[in-house]
Amino acid sequence: MSNTNTVVLAQMNWDRLGTFFEKAIWDTLYMVSVTLLLAGVLGLVLGMLLYTTRAGGVLQNKPIYWVLNFLVNFFRPIPFIILLTAIGPLSDALVGTRIGTEAAIVGMVVAATFGVARIVEQNLVSIDPGVVEAAKAMGASPLRIITTVIIPEALGPLILGFTFAFIAIVDMSAMAGYIGAGGLGDFAIVYGYRAFNDEVTWITVLVIIVIVQFAQLLGNWAASKVMRR
Repeated sequence: MSNTNTVVLAQMNWDRLGTFFEKAIWDTLYMVSVTLLLAGVLGLVLGMLLYTTRAGGVLQNKPIYWVLNFLVNFFRPIPFIILLTAIGPLSDALVGTRIGTEAAIVGMVVAATFGVARIVEQNLVSIDPGVVEAAKAMGASPLRIITTVIIPEALGPLILGFTFAFIAIVDMSAMAGYIGAGGLGDFAIVYGYRAFNDEVTWITVLVIIVIVQFAQLLGNWAASKVMRR
């Protein structure tokens, strides 16, 4: 095929695929945003409970800590693509289907929640115990210690942790393309890999890199602002 014909064919392909590509970008941003919001809140609560119920925590409770720690350790090692199929019945019960964007979000929230929980716990553990003990000595309640001492002390690292979680969720959204979830992963599989179109694949990769780099820069900036205070 001549170079002219190749250029014309590529132009025709993008004229046809442009609408699908734009929708794929928005589908990815939608899946990632909803997942980050839900898993971020759930993971923050779960991670906070892991930190506060452990030995020496402000809510020390060995049975609760053991159960929560077991759940996190149970779900985290499961490969995401397998988890998506394993929780099919849950997706069916919650959103009425096992395939598509909404079903993928269910799986992404489950996977991300336990990942975020561990990230939160690990960042909170790095807090100087003396700060917490000082708040206890002043008679502060556990809730007050959590809201006015623990979270502010760990806010910068938590922002970086959530930035890492965002990037991991983008990766999940790409893999979710295997269950017809839409998004850039599905676009790259259908119109790139299966169509033997390397141009589509690499342009999709570049868009994902741009999204991830923007999130990383924003997270680094926000964390540095907080930690300078």
